Amino acid sequence: MTASGAVWRNWGRTAAVRPNRIERPADEGAVQRAVLAAEGRRIKPVGSGHSFTAIAAAADIQLDLTDLSGVLAADAASGRVTLGAGTPLHRLPHLLEPYGLAMANMGDIDRQTISGATSTGTHGTGIRFGGLATQVVGARIVTGTGELLTIGEAERAELLPAVRLGLGALGVLTELTLQLVPRFVLHAVERTEPVDQVLDEWMPRVRAHDHFEFYWFPHTVTALTKTNTRLPGDARRNPLGRAERWLSDEVLANGVYRAMCALGTVAPGATPPLARLVERFTGNRDFSDLSPNVFTTNRSVRFREMEYAIPLDAVPEAFRAIRSLIATRGWRISFPIEVRAAAPDENWLSTAYRRETGYIAVHRYVREDPAAYFAGVEDIMRSLGGRPHWGKMHTQTAESLRRLYPRFDDFLAVRAELDPERRFANPYLDRVLGGAEGAGGRSEVRAFDGAA
Repeated sequence: MTASGAVWRNWGRTAAVRPNRIERPADEGAVQRAVLAAEGRRIKPVGSGHSFTAIAAAADIQLDLTDLSGVLAADAASGRVTLGAGTPLHRLPHLLEPYGLAMANMGDIDRQTISGATSTGTHGTGIRFGGLATQVVGARIVTGTGELLTIGEAERAELLPAVRLGLGALGVLTELTLQLVPRFVLHAVERTEPVDQVLDEWMPRVRAHDHFEFYWFPHTVTALTKTNTRLPGDARRNPLGRAERWLSDEVLANGVYRAMCALGTVAPGATPPLARLVERFTGNRDFSDLSPNVFTTNRSVRFREMEYAIPLDAVPEAFRAIRSLIATRGWRISFPIEVRAAAPDENWLSTAYRRETGYIAVHRYVREDPAAYFAGVEDIMRSLGGRPHWGKMHTQTAESLRRLYPRFDDFLAVRAELDPERRFANPYLDRVLGGAEGAGGRSEVRAFDGAA
């Protein structure tokens, strides 16, 4: 199916594009035909648009992979499941239920497609668990020459460290095979604690628990800590009641918070007292449920985000520097700062490549200009060897990123093999990987990813 003229926008409203043509391939063969027919024009797949950069912006030909979705093969005994690349993460609990399987770890948002999430380095928290791409053990990909490659442990295995987290620069993923785990329960403990105490205890707490993270609302002295402990799938569950979840996660976290953010845009001085009000009424929770119900939350208040990966032990220093920066500049920040952790891995462009990693994410409401805040935070992160999340706002270029990734040039060599004509490039990839903009049709592209 083809169409044209529609404007595509990402969720954070930082990028918009009017593709010359939109195609919705029904199978791998249709993907191959679309790539071959591009003939020098740029062509890119798009997922749910939950990246805050213009990484998926396709000015010429956009591929909508909605129809490449669902479970294609499954082996409950081995835990291996093959999914269509366009499968949304939020469908996985239902799709995996018959096999008694679950993802080993997840982020807190599940609107992304599986290929979009892995290709941009989406991660959760937990020092013994890598990002979502570490769960990929096989893939099928249509290259820039239209060839359909099968990549796995027994076939072209040398490409896996690049293809697992490929930024959409290597080809069009059509299938992903994941190594999953038996379904499990999480016991969640959420507490408000003095933020300085949490910082002092950061390293031992990260190491002591399966999954530990915290949030901090600027202008307050309290952190909201989240500690999740893994339990067997048949463990007794004590889930949040429907009314409690609706009140906490929908009414307060989205409805009231949206009003707070909107007020802050017209009356910035109201932000600190409102943050302290939220601090007073944030309650403690203790519950247990199947892992997807604990890992993920619904986010309906639109925002823009920048996230950096730094050495795990640098988190307290970085956090305190950001807090001091906010106070010194007199900024009024309504969105919390989020702090998480992840295990090292071997994926060449992973933000956690070969180092234990702490993540610090900063956000601004969609109607506020994030430029000054993000620039100040980015300076702190870069001074600590920070690697920017590929799907979130930053200003780095191929020149600076090459120094952060020991296998950067190896990735570029794979790109030269799989996409010699740069059919899958776009301005964002040109900036972060290098290379001329190349050919493209008439388009309207607006993207604020920290470079503008």
